[in-house]
Amino acid sequence: MAEPGLNQLLLEATLIELQPLRRTPAGVPVVGCSLGHRSKQVEAGGEREVTVELQALAIGEIANVLGLAAPGMTIRATGFLAAKSLRSRTPVLHLSNIEFLEGTENGFQAQVKVQEEG
Repeated sequence: MAEPGLNQLLLEATLIELQPLRRTPAGVPVVGCSLGHRSKQVEAGGEREVTVELQALAIGEIANVLGLAAPGMTIRATGFLAAKSLRSRTPVLHLSNIEFLEGTENGFQAQVKVQEEG
């Protein structure tokens, strides 16, 4: 049985658009992005092609990592859904974890590690 209030989403997606890193008035880093997902899923015994675009937001230390990414990169994103604002009930994925699925040899992960060390 699910926990009361459970709200968790796991999605493999491509970064479609990445907004520049900004900071809240309190100095907390924030990055917004658009994610695109495409897959085949089984529904009612049949295979279905699924596509979706979703707005996402990274706040805190995870924003610094996402801010180094580039459109076209593939990620595995984990987070929770929340309304965009009090006026707009459009769902936004608030990222709690991101894993870059390409560039693990000499690509993006290596860049992030060098930048963190350097």
